[in-house]
Formats: sequence, C-alpha cells, structure tokens
Amino acid sequence: MSKKKGLNILRIVVSWAFVGTVLIPFGLIVLNSLKTTQESARMNMKWPAALEFGNYLEVIREGHMLRSFFNSLLIAVFCVIIGILASAMAAYVISRYKSRLNRFCFYFFFVGLIAPVNYITTIRVMKFLHLVNTYKGMVLLNAALAIPFAVFLFHGFIVTVPREIDEAGVIDGCGPVTLFFNVVFPLLKPVTITASVLTFISCWNDFITPLYILNDSKKWGMIISVYNFWGLYTSEWNLICAVIVLTLAPIMVVYVFAQKYIIAGMTAGSVKG
Repeated sequence: MSKKKGLNILRIVVSWAFVGTVLIPFGLIVLNSLKTTQESARMNMKWPAALEFGNYLEVIREGHMLRSFFNSLLIAVFCVIIGILASAMAAYVISRYKSRLNRFCFYFFFVGLIAPVNYITTIRVMKFLHLVNTYKGMVLLNAALAIPFAVFLFHGFIVTVPREIDEAGVIDGCGPVTLFFNVVFPLLKPVTITASVLTFISCWNDFITPLYILNDSKKWGMIISVYNFWGLYTSEWNLICAVIVLTLAPIMVVYVFAQKYIIAGMTAGSVKG
C-alpha cells in the first residue's frame, strides 16, 4: 500500500472518529426519546421494546413547546433581519470610506466581538428604555450581540468587491442608499447567507439573555423552555430527550440545507478577487 493511500485511509478513520463523537450522543438522545420512562432510565443504546412516539406529543402539550417554538422563531428571524442589515451597511461604510472615525468604529466592533457582556449594565439600560420582558427588547439585544461578528464577515468580503462597481452605479445616477441596496448588497449574497444562518443559530441557542430579560414564561423560547421542562420532569429521561430532539431539529435542518452557503461565505472573502 502506497504512502498516499495510507494517509487517505488515516484521514477517513480520523474523520469518522470525529463524526462519531457527534452522532453517537445524538443517536443516544433520539433512541431514548422513543422509550418508556423505565427503559430510558438506563440511558443506553438498546432498541426499545416499542417506539413511544407519544412522548413527543406529551412534550409538546405539557411543555407548551409549540408556543416556545414560535417565540424562538419570532425573535431569531427579526434578529437576523435587523442584525444583517445593520452589519452590512456598517461594514460597507467602514470599508469604503477611510477615516479616523470609521477606523475607530472598526475597532469598536472588534471590542464587541471579544468583550464579555455586562448583564448588570445591560439590564439597567433596558429597564430605562422599558425593553425588559418584551419581544422587542430580546430582538434588539440579540441583534446587537450578533452585529460585531457579522460586521467582520461583511467587511472581509466587501473589501474584495471592486470600487469600479460603485463608481459605475454613481455614474448611472444612484444615490448612497440605492447604490448599496441595488448594486452592492446583491453581490454580498454568499456572505449574507452565512451571516444570517450563524446569527439565527446563535439567537436560537441563546440561553443566558432570555433568562435575564424575560420574566414571563409565555415569552420563553425553546432553549429556556427545555431548562424549565428538565426541572419539572427530572426523572423522566424519555421526555427530556424528546424535548432536546425537538429543540435541536430546527437548527439541524437549517444547518444541513445551508451548509454549503456557510462554507462558501466564510471563504469567499479570502479567495475572491
């Protein structure tokens, strides 16, 4: 066997080993979500005597998961819309108009990317603005948390877009707003999809922010509802596994269908030109 073929086999083995570290725990959760309470207490990979799909119906009914799903969807979708538009416009201005103020803004976004969130100050500001325990407050806060990373993604891509395109738009009579939305923004499709998917996943998986901001359980999303459900049904692992599967399913669907766009958007800025 040649050295090259041996390396390829080693890569395949290592890759499957990493895949197994993800698939085996997920398979364990899915399998136990279809068991009875007694069977799931053992938490093993043994096939259940009968598939208990009723666990999912019970979780949806008792845990109010349908309401939590639409809460998460509402917050995540509007967070993506606001965060992506703000990030794209900010990155465009910073990359196209060189000035001390714009350079300061660039480093300001960088600080937002690495600095931890001070929730005490954040909550006090949101109380002052009457945004605590509101969907609007959750959307704006999650959008603000997502903007720094999205700005860096857009900035890395926009600098590779030729300025001649902007100049051609201006010659054709485009104003600043028309130039951005009709000429530049359509060119940002790969990185826009990437930033949108990553922002959606981050918002959907957020646990700390709604825990501090939302006092009304009727406004909770999927993740914090799982935490509450686990507290109520600590010993019923079949129901807990079922609610975990319901929480992960939307994210997995989004990621599977958008995977190629995520990779393309993350690398487009480095190879385009």
